[in-house]
Amino acid sequence: MIYVVATLTVKPEARAELIAAAQACIAGTRKEPGNIAYDLHESVTDPTKMVFVEQWENAEALEPHRKADHFKAFGRVAANCLSAPPKIEVITPADVTVR
Repeated sequence: MIYVVATLTVKPEARAELIAAAQACIAGTRKEPGNIAYDLHESVTDPTKMVFVEQWENAEALEPHRKADHFKAFGRVAANCLSAPPKIEVITPADVTVR
């Protein structure tokens, strides 16, 4: 299992446009094979920060996602809404034993 955490810095005047575009991307992505969760979050301290948190069965599921029409459409809108490049991290659960 992998997670993707994508932090976006949004232009304040473009926030509503980004959220509207994200709705279609989220709906389409949740139907993709290998997707477990795909959610958009907003910072409680900085209204320009929005964070996608994604959960996938494996890294192979990400390739078709990056080529999906709904993802590409969101990317076109996001390019005009962001004030900085997104920060994207791919992470996996740590092997930690809790006692």
